[in-house]
Amino acid sequence: QVQLVESGGGLVQAGGSLRLSCAASGRTLNNYAMGWFHQAPGRQREFVAAISRTGANSYYADSIKGRFTISRDNAKNTMYLQMDMLKPEDTAVFFCAAKATPFRAVYTDEAQYDHWGQGTQVTVSS
Repeated sequence: QVQLVESGGGLVQAGGSLRLSCAASGRTLNNYAMGWFHQAPGRQREFVAAISRTGANSYYADSIKGRFTISRDNAKNTMYLQMDMLKPEDTAVFFCAAKATPFRAVYTDEAQYDHWGQGTQVTVSS
């Protein structure tokens, strides 16, 4: 069983940056594809970005493409989301997720993920 803990959320002004981290324990992340999702108030959880288990492949939601960058450091058992040019509409709780897989695929459907963190709040003021 892998446990995931997000950190790095907070309050930032529009145009600013934040870097989220997702630290894993219990299992090595080498065998897991990873993803970030967010949930804004009154809305369902939505896909943000995904990365393959080796980090060779990544995929982004159109709404954040060019502003956010997903990465991972398997030696540190940690995944990251660098968020630049933040907008008020990015305000949400951000969740990281992990999916055990032998493939170098990325996964965009939350139903495909096996493990979730508790979430970290990101608030962008105008």
